[in-house]
Amino acid sequence: MNIKTKYGVKNNWQGDPCAPIKYLWQGVNCSDFEPNPPRIISLNLSSSGISGDISPFISDLSSVQYLDLSNNSLTGPVPDFLLQLPFLTMLNLSGNDLKGSVPVGLIEKQKSGLLSLSVDGNPDLCLSTSCTKKKKTIVVPVLASFLAVSVLIAAASLSILWILKARIQGITWNKNNKSLELKNRRFSYSDVVRITNNFERIVGQALDDHTQVAVKMLSLSSIQGHKQFQTEVELLLRVHHKNLTSLVGYCDDGTNMGLIYEFMSNGNLESHLLDEGSSTADILSWGGRLRIATETAQGLEYLHSGCKPPIVHRDVKPTNILLNEKFQAKMADFGLSRIFPVESETHVSTIIAGTPGYLDPEYYKSNRLTEKSDVYSFGVVLLQIITSKPAIEKSEARTHIIEWVSFMLEKGDIKNVVDPRLQGDFDTNSVWRAVEVAMACVSQTSAKRPTMNQVVIDLNESLAIEIARTNVGRETESRSISLNLHSVLLPDAR
Repeated sequence: MNIKTKYGVKNNWQGDPCAPIKYLWQGVNCSDFEPNPPRIISLNLSSSGISGDISPFISDLSSVQYLDLSNNSLTGPVPDFLLQLPFLTMLNLSGNDLKGSVPVGLIEKQKSGLLSLSVDGNPDLCLSTSCTKKKKTIVVPVLASFLAVSVLIAAASLSILWILKARIQGITWNKNNKSLELKNRRFSYSDVVRITNNFERIVGQALDDHTQVAVKMLSLSSIQGHKQFQTEVELLLRVHHKNLTSLVGYCDDGTNMGLIYEFMSNGNLESHLLDEGSSTADILSWGGRLRIATETAQGLEYLHSGCKPPIVHRDVKPTNILLNEKFQAKMADFGLSRIFPVESETHVSTIIAGTPGYLDPEYYKSNRLTEKSDVYSFGVVLLQIITSKPAIEKSEARTHIIEWVSFMLEKGDIKNVVDPRLQGDFDTNSVWRAVEVAMACVSQTSAKRPTMNQVVIDLNESLAIEIARTNVGRETESRSISLNLHSVLLPDAR
């Protein structure tokens, strides 16, 4: 507010800038990670008509990473206090009337790759203490796209800025000289209306090859929706795995925001587990359930181990596991996901988020989020895959599925744990292995839970046992048919 008063900023700044969307401040972004509560990490006053010297109040934004004061009428020297901002990684002072020398410390940070510095367009600003040389331009190409029109910034990490240029067909991410071409598209609101036939359906054809897509629009009444929308776009643009849903594109057209996904024709997992009205032919086999569980585990393993820094999904549940036409499982809905800010960090302190029945009790008590929180949620899902029961019974007792399975196991009653609609068509050893994995995942303390890597290994073992059983069954059936045909063709004893 001191900065607003000094410069006469006309932006509608009121309330808490780091609160939900109703207090969203133009040009200000906050962190989602430590310190808690969130801190302002980005201030963009570019082309805001401000004048005077660079305000010392800026030094109070001790967590700021991105500072853009370009294209204004700022005067005076570049102050030394900018060196005291420990997390500053981008400083844009171009297009002003600054004078004197750029502090040597800022130039050294730029040369060492710790700071992106732009000071062009200041006629009387020099880049050496002697000021014997005329103005120079220092621009780091990696962050040149920061100046593009209409950017989406999700501050998911203290060290990484993900930038989405508006109205582009392809997006390139460059880090450590490695380029990743992203084929996602931005759709206009009129495109979305056409795809959904004016929202009569959520499925439509979006691309020239008539690829089917699913559309999810952000509700205008959603309080946390804007932040979750940004988070999901950012994550889906950087993660690519066969067991994670693919983002075909997104819509960010004024107040109309939406995500366009690949279409998953068999819906979500919950609809196949809890649909009591389905016929026997529609019930997922034990082998099919194990494949879905294993593929889901593989998707989570990628988020935890294949992404640097790791990603915690935070909302693992059957409705967020989608199935394509081949019943291949893919994790979806990354709106609550969190990235570990530093690879060496063992946890993130964050506001509790998730779905009752799937929340890690340790995370709920301590606010300390780790990958093991996903492991717990997955354990609950695996119990549902085995039993076809809801996480929490709808009865007055509100029994949790973990309590019910534990009670049944105390009696050594494994067959009655499994969905009775399977009618015993499974290998008992395979079921035992899967139940053991699930119960290990839902341990009350995270230290006793396996990693998702170990879960994938164990579930593959369970699946191998079931596959061996079904293969033996097919061979036996084949031999039986062969013998029956043989007996028909042979003449009788007479």
